[in-house]
Amino acid sequence: MDCDVLIVGAGPTGLVLALWLTRLAVRVRLIDSAPAPGTTSRALAVQARTLELYRQLDLAEPVQRAGHRVPAVNLWAHGEPRARLTLEDVGAQMTPYPFALIYPQDEHERLLIARLQDVGVVVERGTELVSLTQSADGVQAELRNAGVTQHATAPFLAGCDGARSRVRECVHGGFAGGTYQQLFYVADIRAGGPCMDGNLHIDLDEADFLAVFPLAGRGRARLIGTVRDERAHAESLQFEDVSRRAIENMQLEVQQVNWFSTYHVHHRVTERFRHGRVFLLGDAAHIHSPVGGQGMNTGIGDAINLAWKLAAVLHAGAPEPLLDTYDSERRRFARTLVATTDRLFTFVTAPGPLARLIRTRIAPRVLARAMSVAVLRRALFRTVAQFRVNYRGSALSRGRAGRIRGGDRLPWGGSDGLDNFAGVGLRWQVHVYGSAAADLRDFCAAHALPLALFPWQGAHARAGIARDALYLLRPDGYVALAAARRPLAELTAYLSAQGVRQLNLAPQ
Repeated sequence: MDCDVLIVGAGPTGLVLALWLTRLAVRVRLIDSAPAPGTTSRALAVQARTLELYRQLDLAEPVQRAGHRVPAVNLWAHGEPRARLTLEDVGAQMTPYPFALIYPQDEHERLLIARLQDVGVVVERGTELVSLTQSADGVQAELRNAGVTQHATAPFLAGCDGARSRVRECVHGGFAGGTYQQLFYVADIRAGGPCMDGNLHIDLDEADFLAVFPLAGRGRARLIGTVRDERAHAESLQFEDVSRRAIENMQLEVQQVNWFSTYHVHHRVTERFRHGRVFLLGDAAHIHSPVGGQGMNTGIGDAINLAWKLAAVLHAGAPEPLLDTYDSERRRFARTLVATTDRLFTFVTAPGPLARLIRTRIAPRVLARAMSVAVLRRALFRTVAQFRVNYRGSALSRGRAGRIRGGDRLPWGGSDGLDNFAGVGLRWQVHVYGSAAADLRDFCAAHALPLALFPWQGAHARAGIARDALYLLRPDGYVALAAARRPLAELTAYLSAQGVRQLNLAPQ
């Protein structure tokens, strides 16, 4: 075999998958048909859950330093701001990253590529997948680079090659859904004016959507908007064709346009994320509107979910049915996400006088009032930050202790000064908040299962954690088992059902 996992596509999803697998001593080969990394991008937001996961590989702080924290969202109508939604520390006491962060995909990719190069992994540019076949032993892929045909073999192949995925075509994966009628555009600009104050600004006037996203550095921004009228059918739309509304309604003083591009957006989910030894991730598996800044983060979540499972099967003797949980866990979330963003985008862009009245008059007041209520503000942050993503009902999830169920994200209990995320690594581990019985401590020591003991804090109770309960964490920081009563008996029963071998995987 040429490698353990052949990864097709070097966008954020493929790059993160390669990083996680390499850290777990899995040999990867990463190819991309593009001759060079992208210099333009539409994805901008890095959500708090992504930063929490990045912390496991010391990526969170570099991303945070390079990105731009957004203090507030300003909603505009009829040429003036109508509501200000404050985002500063909106997720306080919920996460080490209680803010909204903008970090463009092209810059994000450069950081990930540099990290991979540090560990000896180089993206093979200009290399495309032509075809693939599967056998009981692995995947055989036909590749082409500069007209020269190559052949590669690997136990597994990951398709991270975008909405027009060649991998998905090769496995005959469906891609049910539709296409929004609006034409989207994105422009990278330098500008002045009231919108260039470091906040996110959204214009609600017409059925066209327009947002001004601040970037790190003075006077830098990305415009993302839609076009519905006859301009959407123009053969070559230019920034001048859409700039008048941006300049007039948002009072932008555009000084320089670095680049401008247009694109169509779809809302689709493939029928299966796993096809034997082939997996679909990111835009190859699901695409949706940009509302909420969820797309890139969801692809990264796919990569991290799959990485530790592939490593467990390849190196820890875990049974292959473990890989089925990638499909069931991530496909369920993708379907929910696509349906939710579709409804939100339809509301934001709906035509007609009634929709305009609701969007420009009623919605800003309702949102401003909601953001002033702590419970509602926290609920909105949990949704956007992807804290609500859970794997309840998964074959890997069991039990309940306090408000935490098997499959939930481990809550952060660090607001009282004790950061329970600090020790979350890339392997299975047990957390107990309070005290652990001697037999549990002895069992974990005998099975090389890390046991983290945290003195009981008020923050733990506020987060829904039960005192003295056992929480078995997966390598991606989600709770596999929550046991308030008879923790050792519950743990041994869980390990017996799942197969203890996969728990012995440790990062190299």
